[in-house]
Amino acid sequence: MDLSRDDLIGVYRRMRTIRAFEEKLLELVSQGKIGGFMHLYAGEEAVAVGVCDQLGDDDYVGSTHRGHGHCIAKGVDIKGMVAELFGRSTGTNRGKGGSMHIADVDRGMLGANGIVGGGIPLVTGAALTAQVQGTQNVAVAFFGDGATNQGQFHESLTMASNWKLPALYVCENNGFGEFTPTEFAVPVKDIADRATSYGMRAAIADGMDYFDVAEKAAEAIKLARDGEGPTLLECKTYRFHGHFVGDPVVYRNKEEAEDWIQNRDPLALFETKATEAGIVEPDAFRTIDGEVDALMREAVEEADAAPFPDPSEIMTDVYVRYE
Repeated sequence: MDLSRDDLIGVYRRMRTIRAFEEKLLELVSQGKIGGFMHLYAGEEAVAVGVCDQLGDDDYVGSTHRGHGHCIAKGVDIKGMVAELFGRSTGTNRGKGGSMHIADVDRGMLGANGIVGGGIPLVTGAALTAQVQGTQNVAVAFFGDGATNQGQFHESLTMASNWKLPALYVCENNGFGEFTPTEFAVPVKDIADRATSYGMRAAIADGMDYFDVAEKAAEAIKLARDGEGPTLLECKTYRFHGHFVGDPVVYRNKEEAEDWIQNRDPLALFETKATEAGIVEPDAFRTIDGEVDALMREAVEEADAAPFPDPSEIMTDVYVRYE
């Protein structure tokens, strides 16, 4: 891909922000400063950033229970996200949504979703809206390998292909549906093969390689904008942590996990390619690391000092009023 130095630095900053966000979140949960289930996205940064870098603010994204990375890649405010996790009124959803329901419609983020595969039909509806209104917007659904066995996956992709909706379906295949190995629950080696039954284009990307993800996502999104219909993009990736914070991960081979973390880290792979190409010097990446860490410290301090939602607002935002 033809990316400038500024472009490459921007990509690294977004991926590094996701990693720092999740590392800080792991620390806060471990200290008991944040409660509730947290599903960390560390290790999958190249997928979220590689796809969302091809989108505009008016394009739509539907996320998963592991949605922090998608939110950050789509441009949702970091400080607002941290405040949301603290349950404070300054949060993106006024402290009422929490980790699995962060949303920012102004940024095209239709929301994280605690229902496995729940974002897929929402994105299909957003794509239909774009088609009917003739906006040329594209809608992207992120979901895991486990969601491809859900009924709404098959129904949505059938509809999207039949109507040539401007959608991209991104399967983040990290090898496990919660605690179950993908090969135990999915009867095909490559989930992308399922696209054939819907008459839909498919592609497979190395989910640890930003450049591969970005190139294949860009092609699929351009086709969608041009009225050529949807694509199923399978990204082979790996989550560095367990299914949730506190997961003992007894179901995963430790040597395999260590190999992915040590040798397939998407941030390290990106930095190596950028420096070996002579476009970005290593010191620039370390500067970004420091800036991102400072941002996270500031976000946590502000969130911790922010007020909780007033009890009088308990019913506010619960129901939609149509005028």
